[in-house]
Amino acid sequence: MGINRYLVKSTFVSALGGLLFGFDTAVIAGTTHQLTEVYRLTPSLLGLTVSSALWGTVVGAMTAGYPGERWGRRDSLRIMAVFYLLSALGCALAWNWGSLITFRIIGGLGIGGSSVLAPMYIAELSPAEWRGRLVGCFQVSIVLGILLAYLSNFLIVRMNLGLMEWRWMFGVAAVPALFFLLMLFFIPRSPRWLALKNRTQEAFEVLRLTGNKNPEQELNAIVASIHLAHCVARSNCVRTCWRDSIRGTLRWCR
Repeated sequence: MGINRYLVKSTFVSALGGLLFGFDTAVIAGTTHQLTEVYRLTPSLLGLTVSSALWGTVVGAMTAGYPGERWGRRDSLRIMAVFYLLSALGCALAWNWGSLITFRIIGGLGIGGSSVLAPMYIAELSPAEWRGRLVGCFQVSIVLGILLAYLSNFLIVRMNLGLMEWRWMFGVAAVPALFFLLMLFFIPRSPRWLALKNRTQEAFEVLRLTGNKNPEQELNAIVASIHLAHCVARSNCVRTCWRDSIRGTLRWCR
């Protein structure tokens, strides 16, 4: 099976989350000197400032599964795009050190969430023979985002903006973040998530549009895998309850 433009566009858009991941992670490297001067940061406070986004990343990665299951991968990525946008604008307009930290943490939520949701979305949308290569686009986008962050910082320094340089370094990320948010309104939902919500007709249409040669067979396989996952989960739950009840009985007998 080949790859069509619809699938390429959907992969490209979701991989933008990886580009913003890399950009937001690396961009702060060019701001540390001025941040130290503006907010009179000690080495410890500077370390906290740089690492603040990582705390948000941990929380975002740990909790992204909930909105991904409830509202879908695509719609949850829209929330991550809003986090990226708020972070870029908020850091650029930060009125004190506390607000800068807050908006960096919000950006971290976007980084962590997109690191889970975007590869999941690409994997569920892609045909098996293309899945590895297309999911790999997300990893490439992260590296590209890091490269663009350093290039952006270099160009901003060349503009001689004085003490406003660090604000521009953070704020420029708002452009790709806004583009990411807008483009997410032009890609479909994950067919697996649609099947999970019993919206099989919509899932079939997505599979057809992405160039699947036999969308009905693919949809049946998805539904079967979902049913199997539910059965395994239910079986594990029954075994756990049975084991706990047996252990409780034994403790009572003792």
